[in-house]
Amino acid sequence: MADKKSVELLPPPVHVGIIMDGNGRWAKKRGLPRKFGHREGAKTFKTITRHAETLGIKYLTYYAFSTENWRRPQDEVDALMDLFDKYLDEFDSFIKDEVRIRFIGDRSGFSQHLRDKMKQKEDISAHFTKLNLIIAANYGGRDEITHAARSLAEDVKAGKLEPSDISEELLQSRLYTGPDIPSVDLIIRPSGELRLSNFLIWQSAYAEYYFNNILWPDFSKKDLEDAVAAYRTRNRRFGGV
Repeated sequence: MADKKSVELLPPPVHVGIIMDGNGRWAKKRGLPRKFGHREGAKTFKTITRHAETLGIKYLTYYAFSTENWRRPQDEVDALMDLFDKYLDEFDSFIKDEVRIRFIGDRSGFSQHLRDKMKQKEDISAHFTKLNLIIAANYGGRDEITHAARSLAEDVKAGKLEPSDISEELLQSRLYTGPDIPSVDLIIRPSGELRLSNFLIWQSAYAEYYFNNILWPDFSKKDLEDAVAAYRTRNRRFGGV
């Protein structure tokens, strides 16, 4: 009888990115307006965030609102902004548990009221280290890289940098995620779609991907556990052998 070789599992992912997809379809299946799907998806967001820390995840980035989402019907955009405002208040429960809150993306598209709330949550929680909860809002991967390149170009124009000074590390430091948020280990996308949709395209260069057919409002703790378990069986070579 052949010996069974034990499989050496990877440690849990440090940084997980989640594309919260399927809210509209969840509502449509039930004959409800799309905004009801977003409300249910927001509840799932809270459940999954609470569970992530128990699985050893240290950085959790959600794709909450993309630069392209402004093209949706105005009533849906308005409902999303109202929901965002409401959940910014509910972030206080995360802060109470010493979760650090961060927002990435172009904040200029939001009202001053929302920008002030975002900064307040970041400032209050800046010294916490238990879990980094990162919200990508008015975010697009290409926009992020363009923003970083423009920042470096301005420094070159001002004589602060030579073009030869620009490295991957320096460009990465100008991204919305900055120099201290690590690259993504695992990207999770529910709902059956098999694409990245402009999410963390620099940071996920060597990420593992996990897809399933569950609409985001129905995504459960068990689904997160399954995604992490699948990740831990992967062979990450980073271009090597």
